Amino acid sequence: MPIYEYKCKKCDNKFEQILSAREAKKLIKCNKCDSIEVEKVISAPAGLSMAGESSDSSCPPSSRFS
Repeated sequence: MPIYEYKCKKCDNKFEQILSAREAKKLIKCNKCDSIEVEKVISAPAGLSMAGESSDSSCPPSSRFS
């Protein structure tokens, strides 16, 4: 199941929820203040840096595509 990241508009709390695609459409509450005023945060996929390169430092850049 995917992990969705949310931010509360009321208290600025950032939190994650593990939800199925069906559950992601349900009403989500802030786990700190119980507000329903939350927004989904766009985040980078796990294992990728913001530049889109792999975060695996065991593979030097010169040998990635050889």
